[in-house]
Amino acid sequence: MSNIKIENINKYFGSNHVVKDVSLEIKSGSFTVIVGPSGCGKSTILRMIAGLEASNSGSIYIGDTKVNDLPPKDRNIAMVFQSYALYPHMNVYENMAFGLKLEKKTKEEINKRVIESAKILQIEELLERKPKQLSGGQRQRVAIGRAITRKPKVFLFDEPLSNLDAALRVQMRVELAKLHNQLKATMVYVTHDQVEAMTMADDIVVLKDGVIFQKGPPLDLYNKPKNTFVAGFIGSPKMNFIKSKILNIKNDSIECTLLGDTKITVTRNIKNILKTGEEITLGFRPEHLTIDKTPKQEIYTRKTVWRGRIIVIEKLGSNLYFYIENKKEPIVVVSSESTTNMQIGDTVNVGFDPLKIHIFDKNKNSI
Repeated sequence: MSNIKIENINKYFGSNHVVKDVSLEIKSGSFTVIVGPSGCGKSTILRMIAGLEASNSGSIYIGDTKVNDLPPKDRNIAMVFQSYALYPHMNVYENMAFGLKLEKKTKEEINKRVIESAKILQIEELLERKPKQLSGGQRQRVAIGRAITRKPKVFLFDEPLSNLDAALRVQMRVELAKLHNQLKATMVYVTHDQVEAMTMADDIVVLKDGVIFQKGPPLDLYNKPKNTFVAGFIGSPKMNFIKSKILNIKNDSIECTLLGDTKITVTRNIKNILKTGEEITLGFRPEHLTIDKTPKQEIYTRKTVWRGRIIVIEKLGSNLYFYIENKKEPIVVVSSESTTNMQIGDTVNVGFDPLKIHIFDKNKNSI
């Protein structure tokens, strides 16, 4: 096991600045996921750690060794790619043993490591098969097994599950989490899928346009996002955002607008941070909203309710997601239990917990 330390690395492809002065420390033995939209630079960072891309400036350390000038084979890392990259003319055993043969390991050592890795991944019965005889999930296990046999300091995964179907992706996420617990190895995993990040990571690094927007444990990013990008990217469905304006500031609360004509009070001490009249954005997680069909004249008096029309219902078994249209704001998504009897076209009331509102300033940073 080894920690990874990245100091102020930059990467250009021509005039395109794809990684911008990134510094990052990855703990030894951790499972760190780098997540972000396509083109944000996450795979480029992984490839620079592996030595497959050279940085234009900055330093990369694996353990105590600066590896900028070391070729990939001398960095003691193993990388699993999106494409399985198996040799079609070799069987599973030969694919898993190939790297060890290049390292000139003895036959006894090669056989021991391949069998050990096959047992960990439960693919012992596949060792004589060729890649064309395997399913997608089996091929990916072989690719991971090939990495395990080398016993590297660091495992690097570049979107390894993106070619699998939905059910198999869930299964492989569990297998990778189990593998990490078994090996206690340092693993760096790149994906654009925030669900993969949330379910597997010890730490998540959220990247956008070559810049780290936030790093931390999954629930920290979910509950305490630093800005609207992280708040909207982490969580499915994403957080709802509604524009607002501060009307009044007290010692421990603020009064602000909701949908232009409603006033709400939010318990939050923002004195000396924001000013009266300032534009803000309110953030609501779908599960922190409530929905009901109370007739308009019977709506309770507390000012935490607005009305809208259901335009879509996603039925996901234990939960329903209601997409609610209000002419004054973008569509709002509400999560509710599947026992509700509401239908598309119903006009409903949406309420929220004032203690679970997220507030973002005019620069989209969390308050």
